[in-house]
Amino acid sequence: MLNISFKTKILTICLVLLLQASISSAQTTQYPPADQVARDFKALLSRPVRDFKPSFTTIRSDSIIVDKGSIYTEETEKMPVLIYKPVIKGQTKFPVVIFLHGTGGSKDEGDIKQLFTALAKKGIMGVAIDARYHGDRVAGGAHGSKEYTEAAYQAYKTNDKAHHAYPFLYDTSYDLWRLVDYLVTRPDVKSDRIGMGGISMGGIETWMAASVDTRIRTAILGISVQSFKWSLENNQWQGRAGTIGDAHKKAAKDMGDSTVNAKNVKAVWDKILPGVTTEFDCPSMLRLFAPRPLLVLSKDKDPNNPYPGAQLGFAALTDTYKNARATDKLDIEVQPNLGHVFNGNDMQLSIWWFEKWLLN
Repeated sequence: MLNISFKTKILTICLVLLLQASISSAQTTQYPPADQVARDFKALLSRPVRDFKPSFTTIRSDSIIVDKGSIYTEETEKMPVLIYKPVIKGQTKFPVVIFLHGTGGSKDEGDIKQLFTALAKKGIMGVAIDARYHGDRVAGGAHGSKEYTEAAYQAYKTNDKAHHAYPFLYDTSYDLWRLVDYLVTRPDVKSDRIGMGGISMGGIETWMAASVDTRIRTAILGISVQSFKWSLENNQWQGRAGTIGDAHKKAAKDMGDSTVNAKNVKAVWDKILPGVTTEFDCPSMLRLFAPRPLLVLSKDKDPNNPYPGAQLGFAALTDTYKNARATDKLDIEVQPNLGHVFNGNDMQLSIWWFEKWLLN
């Protein structure tokens, strides 16, 4: 549990954000109705459903069982999966947390292992995957974000009416839907107690996938709330575009530009993330979470998620949760004077949040 002073800090921040959101609320009315957004996003990512063909090996210890293996999310998409399962006498079914790594990372990251080890002690199963073009999803192992960035560029070059690939965020969001499809078939999973969260890229994939998948009971968005549209309109796109910087540089050259700029960045996003500056932008998608419990972890000096753009997301959330009479299920923490980091406070909050909403 959090100490009293930490809880008070969160409450104070949330009250301030409620006021800020009330001032900004008029800016959240530009999007289609939330149910239409959900239908449109599912339709965009729809593809043939294939057999999971699950394959796992198990490593046992006195306190935890680790299942390491894979499932197929598409005919040729074999997704590595790592499962941390508690060992509790007499208990055979567990709540589940899916937690996602950031750009250039993998399912084997230390932060993820730390989170899952702590949750296992509380009786919660942890599930991690490698995002597309990350970790073991690349033959011989990924070289940071090199393959991911190249895949984004190739998608920009080839996406047309006959072929669509969305390696930048969207395809992994689809994988998460299929992961949940698989998890609910397992006899050791409490299918009504599934949480999801992630850091940076993983946080964005969470708000994309979990917003429209109501099987996700609760979610945590780590350093990932922003507005793609706002960043373009206010010359604050550099941080987010920089996560696949080489793709943008190559695309700019293809367009005859000597430098990366807002115009050619939007041209890339329109092809590899269609709709991300309109109905699938973060402030729009966040509305779909209410009234489910949601924790947002942000920083006010984060270049990847510029704060004024993030505030549009806070405003959309606050308005929607107020209308749903569910403000007690929304927590927004903004740590001051910090950049794009996920720190010990974020870890403490994540453990507390999942315990609160998945065990109680």
